[in-house]
Amino acid sequence: MENIEKNVVLLLNGRDAEEPQDFCDFTLEDQNEAAISKGLAPSAPPDFVPILKQSVCYVVMAVIINEKNEILMMQEAKSSCAGQWYLPAGRVEPNESIMDAFKREVLEETGLTAEASTLLMVESAAGSWYRFVLAGNVTGGSIKLPSQADSESLQAKWVHNLSDLSLRAGDILSIVEHARSFKTQLESQQAFHPSLLPTPRSYTKLFLRLIICARRKTNNRVHILVSEKTAAHLPICEIHPGRSLHAILKKFMTEMFGADLPSHRPHGVLALGHNYQPRPKISDGLCLTLLVSVRLPLEEVGLIDKYSWFQVSLEVAGILLSRMGKFRTVPLNVVRTSESDA
Repeated sequence: MENIEKNVVLLLNGRDAEEPQDFCDFTLEDQNEAAISKGLAPSAPPDFVPILKQSVCYVVMAVIINEKNEILMMQEAKSSCAGQWYLPAGRVEPNESIMDAFKREVLEETGLTAEASTLLMVESAAGSWYRFVLAGNVTGGSIKLPSQADSESLQAKWVHNLSDLSLRAGDILSIVEHARSFKTQLESQQAFHPSLLPTPRSYTKLFLRLIICARRKTNNRVHILVSEKTAAHLPICEIHPGRSLHAILKKFMTEMFGADLPSHRPHGVLALGHNYQPRPKISDGLCLTLLVSVRLPLEEVGLIDKYSWFQVSLEVAGILLSRMGKFRTVPLNVVRTSESDA
Protein backbone atom coordinates (compact mmCIF):
# COMPACT_ATOMS: atom_id res chain seq x y z
CA MET A 1 0.00 0.00 0.00
CA GLU A 2 2.98 2.32 0.43
CA ASN A 3 2.88 3.46 -3.23
CA ILE A 4 -0.84 4.29 -3.30
CA GLU A 5 -0.60 7.76 -1.81
CA LYS A 6 2.52 8.52 -3.84
CA ASN A 7 0.62 7.71 -7.05
CA VAL A 8 -2.37 9.77 -5.96
CA VAL A 9 -0.10 12.78 -5.47
CA LEU A 10 1.46 12.24 -8.91
CA LEU A 11 -1.97 12.15 -10.54
CA LEU A 12 -3.19 15.20 -8.62
CA ASN A 13 -0.22 17.02 -10.15
CA GLY A 14 -1.19 15.88 -13.65
CA ARG A 15 1.57 13.29 -13.88
CA ASP A 16 1.30 9.56 -14.49
CA ALA A 17 1.01 6.88 -11.83
CA GLU A 18 3.99 4.58 -11.48
CA GLU A 19 2.02 1.39 -12.08
CA PRO A 20 2.49 -1.36 -14.68
CA GLN A 21 -0.04 -1.48 -17.52
CA ASP A 22 -0.96 -5.08 -16.69
CA PHE A 23 -2.68 -3.82 -13.52
CA CYS A 24 -6.08 -3.89 -15.25
CA ASP A 25 -9.09 -4.89 -13.15
CA PHE A 26 -11.78 -5.05 -15.84
CA THR A 27 -10.46 -6.00 -19.27
CA LEU A 28 -12.53 -6.31 -22.43
CA GLU A 29 -12.40 -10.08 -21.92
CA ASP A 30 -13.78 -9.61 -18.39
CA GLN A 31 -16.51 -7.36 -19.78
CA ASN A 32 -17.47 -10.03 -22.31
CA GLU A 33 -17.67 -12.65 -19.58
CA ALA A 34 -19.87 -10.35 -17.49
CA ALA A 35 -22.21 -9.91 -20.47
CA ILE A 36 -22.39 -13.64 -21.12
CA SER A 37 -23.21 -14.34 -17.46
CA LYS A 38 -26.27 -12.10 -17.88
CA GLY A 39 -27.37 -13.88 -21.05
CA LEU A 40 -26.12 -11.14 -23.34
CA ALA A 41 -23.93 -11.47 -26.41
CA PRO A 42 -20.34 -10.24 -25.94
CA SER A 43 -19.82 -6.96 -27.75
CA ALA A 44 -16.19 -6.12 -27.14
CA PRO A 45 -13.40 -7.56 -29.30
CA PRO A 46 -11.07 -8.87 -26.54
CA ASP A 47 -8.02 -8.27 -28.73
CA PHE A 48 -8.94 -4.66 -29.58
CA VAL A 49 -5.89 -2.54 -30.37
CA PRO A 50 -6.18 1.28 -30.60
CA ILE A 51 -4.67 2.36 -33.93
CA LEU A 52 -5.09 5.90 -35.21
CA LYS A 53 -7.08 6.22 -38.44
CA GLN A 54 -8.15 2.59 -38.08
CA SER A 55 -9.79 1.84 -34.75
CA VAL A 56 -9.53 5.13 -32.81
CA CYS A 57 -9.75 8.83 -33.61
CA TYR A 58 -8.12 11.57 -31.56
CA VAL A 59 -8.85 15.20 -32.40
CA VAL A 60 -7.09 18.29 -31.05
CA MET A 61 -8.77 21.69 -30.78
CA ALA A 62 -6.93 24.92 -29.98
CA VAL A 63 -8.44 27.77 -27.99
CA ILE A 64 -5.98 30.67 -28.08
CA ILE A 65 -6.98 34.00 -26.53
CA ASN A 66 -4.89 37.15 -26.91
CA GLU A 67 -4.44 40.07 -24.52
CA LYS A 68 -7.54 41.76 -26.00
CA ASN A 69 -9.65 38.71 -25.11
CA GLU A 70 -9.98 37.88 -28.81
CA ILE A 71 -10.21 34.27 -30.02
CA LEU A 72 -8.03 32.89 -32.81
CA MET A 73 -10.38 31.61 -35.51
CA MET A 74 -9.90 30.02 -38.92
CA GLN A 75 -12.10 30.00 -42.03
CA GLU A 76 -12.81 26.56 -43.42
CA ALA A 77 -11.64 25.53 -46.88
CA LYS A 78 -13.34 22.10 -47.02
CA SER A 79 -16.15 21.93 -49.56
CA SER A 80 -18.64 20.71 -46.95
CA CYS A 81 -18.27 23.88 -44.87
CA ALA A 82 -16.25 26.30 -47.02
CA GLY A 83 -16.35 29.89 -45.80
CA GLN A 84 -17.58 29.05 -42.32
CA TRP A 85 -15.52 29.71 -39.21
CA TYR A 86 -14.23 27.38 -36.51
CA LEU A 87 -11.52 26.97 -33.93
CA PRO A 88 -8.27 25.44 -35.25
CA ALA A 89 -8.78 21.70 -35.00
CA GLY A 90 -7.99 18.41 -36.66
CA ARG A 91 -7.08 14.78 -36.26
CA VAL A 92 -3.97 13.49 -34.57
CA GLU A 93 -1.96 11.65 -37.22
CA PRO A 94 -0.19 8.29 -36.82
CA ASN A 95 3.25 8.67 -35.18
CA GLU A 96 2.19 12.02 -33.70
CA SER A 97 1.58 13.08 -30.12
CA ILE A 98 -1.35 15.22 -29.00
CA MET A 99 1.06 18.10 -28.35
CA ASP A 100 2.65 17.85 -31.79
CA ALA A 101 -0.79 17.70 -33.42
CA PHE A 102 -1.78 20.90 -31.60
CA LYS A 103 1.25 22.75 -32.98
CA ARG A 104 0.77 21.41 -36.51
CA GLU A 105 -2.94 22.22 -36.74
CA VAL A 106 -2.49 25.77 -35.44
CA LEU A 107 0.35 26.42 -37.90
CA GLU A 108 -1.43 24.87 -40.90
CA GLU A 109 -4.74 26.63 -40.31
CA THR A 110 -3.66 30.03 -38.95
CA GLY A 111 -0.02 30.58 -39.98
CA LEU A 112 0.98 31.06 -36.34
CA THR A 113 3.25 28.95 -34.16
CA ALA A 114 1.91 28.12 -30.72
CA GLU A 115 2.58 26.14 -27.57
CA ALA A 116 -0.16 24.38 -25.62
CA SER A 117 -0.47 25.56 -22.00
CA THR A 118 -3.14 23.27 -20.56
CA LEU A 119 -5.87 20.82 -21.35
CA LEU A 120 -9.23 22.58 -21.03
CA MET A 121 -11.66 19.79 -21.82
CA VAL A 122 -11.88 16.18 -22.94
CA GLU A 123 -14.79 15.10 -25.12
CA SER A 124 -15.67 11.55 -26.07
CA ALA A 125 -18.18 9.93 -28.39
CA ALA A 126 -18.28 6.19 -27.66
CA GLY A 127 -15.00 4.83 -26.37
CA SER A 128 -12.92 5.29 -29.49
CA TRP A 129 -13.39 8.99 -30.43
CA TYR A 130 -11.81 11.72 -28.31
CA ARG A 131 -11.40 15.44 -28.73
CA PHE A 132 -8.75 17.17 -26.63
CA VAL A 133 -9.38 20.89 -26.22
CA LEU A 134 -6.20 22.75 -25.33
CA ALA A 135 -5.45 26.35 -24.45
CA GLY A 136 -2.23 27.82 -25.77
CA ASN A 137 -0.12 30.84 -26.54
CA VAL A 138 1.22 32.21 -29.82
CA THR A 139 4.99 32.10 -30.06
CA GLY A 140 5.58 33.37 -33.60
CA GLY A 141 4.55 33.27 -37.23
CA SER A 142 2.19 35.60 -39.08
CA ILE A 143 -1.55 35.22 -39.32
CA LYS A 144 -2.82 33.65 -42.54
CA LEU A 145 -4.27 36.15 -45.02
CA PRO A 146 -6.89 35.43 -47.74
CA SER A 147 -4.08 35.58 -50.31
CA GLN A 148 -2.49 32.59 -48.55
CA ALA A 149 -5.59 30.38 -48.72
CA ASP A 150 -4.91 26.68 -49.22
CA SER A 151 -6.59 23.32 -48.58
CA GLU A 152 -6.13 23.75 -44.81
CA SER A 153 -7.99 27.05 -44.44
CA LEU A 154 -8.99 30.19 -46.33
CA GLN A 155 -7.67 32.63 -43.71
CA ALA A 156 -7.44 33.23 -39.96
CA LYS A 157 -8.19 36.20 -37.72
CA TRP A 158 -8.66 37.32 -34.15
CA VAL A 159 -12.34 37.68 -33.21
CA HIS A 160 -13.94 39.09 -30.08
CA ASN A 161 -17.59 38.27 -30.71
CA LEU A 162 -18.22 34.89 -32.36
CA SER A 163 -21.78 35.93 -33.21
CA ASP A 164 -20.26 38.15 -35.90
CA LEU A 165 -19.22 35.02 -37.82
CA SER A 166 -20.98 32.27 -39.68
CA LEU A 167 -19.86 29.30 -37.58
CA ARG A 168 -19.35 25.79 -38.86
CA ALA A 169 -20.97 24.45 -35.67
CA GLY A 170 -22.26 25.93 -32.44
CA ASP A 171 -20.46 23.40 -30.25
CA ILE A 172 -17.51 25.76 -29.86
CA LEU A 173 -19.56 28.46 -28.10
CA SER A 174 -19.55 26.67 -24.73
CA ILE A 175 -15.89 25.74 -25.24
CA VAL A 176 -14.89 29.37 -25.81
CA GLU A 177 -16.95 30.46 -22.80
CA HIS A 178 -15.16 27.90 -20.64
CA ALA A 179 -11.76 28.99 -21.97
CA ARG A 180 -12.49 32.63 -21.20
CA SER A 181 -13.57 31.70 -17.67
CA PHE A 182 -10.34 29.78 -17.23
CA LYS A 183 -8.28 32.77 -18.40
CA THR A 184 -10.21 35.17 -16.13
CA GLN A 185 -9.79 32.94 -13.11
CA LEU A 186 -6.06 32.59 -13.73
CA GLU A 187 -5.57 36.35 -14.14
CA SER A 188 -7.45 37.01 -10.89
CA GLN A 189 -5.55 34.18 -9.17
CA GLN A 190 -8.77 32.40 -8.27
CA ALA A 191 -9.00 28.64 -7.88
CA PHE A 192 -8.91 26.60 -11.06
CA HIS A 193 -7.38 23.27 -11.96
CA PRO A 194 -3.58 23.29 -12.33
CA SER A 195 -2.07 23.32 -15.80
CA LEU A 196 -2.52 19.83 -17.22
CA LEU A 197 -0.84 18.47 -20.34
CA PRO A 198 -0.62 14.87 -21.60
CA THR A 199 2.11 12.92 -19.85
CA PRO A 200 4.56 11.32 -22.30
CA ARG A 201 3.78 7.67 -21.59
CA SER A 202 2.78 5.15 -24.23
CA TYR A 203 -0.22 2.93 -23.59
CA THR A 204 -1.03 -0.18 -25.58
CA LYS A 205 -4.77 0.04 -24.84
CA LEU A 206 -7.47 2.50 -23.84
CA PHE A 207 -7.66 2.74 -20.05
CA LEU A 208 -9.84 4.51 -17.48
CA ARG A 209 -8.26 4.89 -14.02
CA LEU A 210 -10.34 6.01 -11.05
CA ILE A 211 -9.54 7.82 -7.84
CA ILE A 212 -12.69 7.06 -5.83
CA CYS A 213 -13.04 8.93 -2.53
CA ALA A 214 -15.31 8.39 0.46
CA ARG A 215 -15.34 9.60 4.05
CA ARG A 216 -15.55 7.48 7.17
CA LYS A 217 -18.53 8.51 9.26
CA THR A 218 -16.83 8.00 12.61
CA ASN A 219 -13.91 10.38 12.06
CA ASN A 220 -14.62 12.10 8.70
CA ARG A 221 -11.26 10.91 7.32
CA VAL A 222 -10.94 10.60 3.54
CA HIS A 223 -10.30 7.14 2.08
CA ILE A 224 -9.68 6.07 -1.50
CA LEU A 225 -10.61 2.78 -3.10
CA VAL A 226 -7.76 0.36 -3.80
CA SER A 227 -7.71 -2.79 -5.90
CA GLU A 228 -5.81 -5.73 -4.48
CA LYS A 229 -6.29 -8.04 -7.47
CA THR A 230 -2.52 -8.03 -8.03
CA ALA A 231 -0.28 -5.68 -6.10
CA ALA A 232 -2.29 -2.88 -4.49
CA HIS A 233 -3.12 -0.21 -7.07
CA LEU A 234 -5.74 2.32 -8.09
CA PRO A 235 -8.73 0.77 -9.91
CA ILE A 236 -8.29 0.72 -13.68
CA CYS A 237 -10.36 -0.75 -16.50
CA GLU A 238 -10.09 -1.13 -20.24
CA ILE A 239 -12.35 1.23 -22.18
CA HIS A 240 -14.90 -0.50 -24.39
CA PRO A 241 -14.45 1.07 -27.87
CA GLY A 242 -18.17 0.98 -28.64
CA ARG A 243 -19.64 2.29 -25.39
CA SER A 244 -19.86 5.76 -23.89
CA LEU A 245 -17.57 6.57 -21.00
CA HIS A 246 -20.67 7.03 -18.82
CA ALA A 247 -21.71 3.43 -19.51
CA ILE A 248 -18.16 2.16 -18.98
CA LEU A 249 -17.87 3.99 -15.66
CA LYS A 250 -21.19 2.57 -14.45
CA LYS A 251 -20.26 -1.01 -15.39
CA PHE A 252 -16.86 -0.72 -13.73
CA MET A 253 -18.36 0.79 -10.58
CA THR A 254 -20.86 -2.09 -10.50
CA GLU A 255 -17.99 -4.55 -10.69
CA MET A 256 -16.47 -2.94 -7.60
CA PHE A 257 -19.56 -2.12 -5.53
CA GLY A 258 -22.13 -4.63 -6.76
CA ALA A 259 -25.60 -4.04 -8.17
CA ASP A 260 -26.53 -1.74 -5.27
CA LEU A 261 -24.35 1.02 -6.64
CA PRO A 262 -23.88 3.90 -4.15
CA SER A 263 -24.68 7.45 -5.21
CA HIS A 264 -21.52 8.95 -6.62
CA ARG A 265 -20.27 11.90 -8.65
CA PRO A 266 -17.58 11.94 -11.34
CA HIS A 267 -15.84 15.31 -11.03
CA GLY A 268 -13.50 15.35 -14.03
CA VAL A 269 -10.10 14.44 -15.40
CA LEU A 270 -7.00 14.69 -13.21
CA ALA A 271 -4.44 13.27 -15.63
CA LEU A 272 -4.09 12.12 -19.24
CA GLY A 273 -1.42 9.68 -20.27
CA HIS A 274 -0.61 9.49 -23.97
CA ASN A 275 2.39 9.25 -26.23
CA TYR A 276 2.67 7.61 -29.61
CA GLN A 277 5.00 4.67 -30.12
CA PRO A 278 6.61 4.83 -33.59
CA ARG A 279 5.74 2.05 -35.98
CA PRO A 280 6.13 -0.87 -36.36
CA LYS A 281 5.37 -1.19 -32.63
CA ILE A 282 1.80 0.08 -32.43
CA SER A 283 0.79 1.94 -29.30
CA ASP A 284 -1.91 4.55 -29.81
CA GLY A 285 -3.61 3.97 -26.45
CA LEU A 286 -4.23 6.40 -23.62
CA CYS A 287 -5.15 6.51 -19.95
CA LEU A 288 -7.67 8.93 -18.46
CA THR A 289 -7.67 9.35 -14.67
CA LEU A 290 -11.03 10.43 -13.31
CA LEU A 291 -11.83 11.75 -9.82
CA VAL A 292 -15.02 10.27 -8.34
CA SER A 293 -16.61 10.93 -4.94
CA VAL A 294 -19.03 8.58 -3.16
CA ARG A 295 -21.82 10.45 -1.40
CA LEU A 296 -22.49 7.84 1.31
CA PRO A 297 -20.18 7.20 4.30
CA LEU A 298 -17.86 4.33 3.47
CA GLU A 299 -19.34 2.27 6.34
CA GLU A 300 -22.57 2.14 4.34
CA VAL A 301 -20.94 1.14 1.06
CA GLY A 302 -20.59 -2.52 0.14
CA LEU A 303 -17.56 -3.73 -1.80
CA ILE A 304 -16.90 -6.74 -3.97
CA ASP A 305 -14.00 -8.96 -2.91
CA LYS A 306 -10.45 -7.77 -3.71
CA TYR A 307 -11.23 -4.08 -3.19
CA SER A 308 -10.65 -2.14 0.01
CA TRP A 309 -10.48 1.40 1.41
CA PHE A 310 -7.18 3.15 2.12
CA GLN A 311 -7.00 6.15 4.43
CA VAL A 312 -4.92 8.99 3.00
CA SER A 313 -3.01 11.58 4.99
CA LEU A 314 -4.71 14.78 6.06
CA GLU A 315 -2.59 16.74 3.58
CA VAL A 316 -3.57 14.58 0.60
CA ALA A 317 -7.18 14.50 1.81
CA GLY A 318 -7.28 18.30 1.76
CA ILE A 319 -6.00 18.40 -1.81
CA LEU A 320 -8.49 15.75 -2.94
CA LEU A 321 -11.40 17.62 -1.38
CA SER A 322 -10.28 20.90 -2.93
CA ARG A 323 -10.18 19.29 -6.38
CA MET A 324 -13.87 18.39 -6.10
CA GLY A 325 -14.91 22.02 -6.43
CA LYS A 326 -16.09 23.78 -9.58
CA PHE A 327 -13.39 24.21 -12.25
CA ARG A 328 -10.93 22.15 -10.19
CA THR A 329 -10.73 19.26 -12.66
CA VAL A 330 -10.72 19.15 -16.45
CA PRO A 331 -14.30 18.58 -17.65
CA LEU A 332 -15.06 15.27 -19.34
CA ASN A 333 -17.97 15.64 -21.76
CA VAL A 334 -19.63 12.64 -23.36
CA VAL A 335 -21.23 13.63 -26.66
CA ARG A 336 -23.58 11.64 -28.87
CA THR A 337 -21.99 12.30 -32.22
CA SER A 338 -18.63 13.40 -33.54
CA GLU A 339 -17.46 15.54 -36.41
CA SER A 340 -15.54 13.67 -39.09
CA ASP A 341 -12.30 15.51 -38.41
CA ALA A 342 -12.86 18.01 -35.60
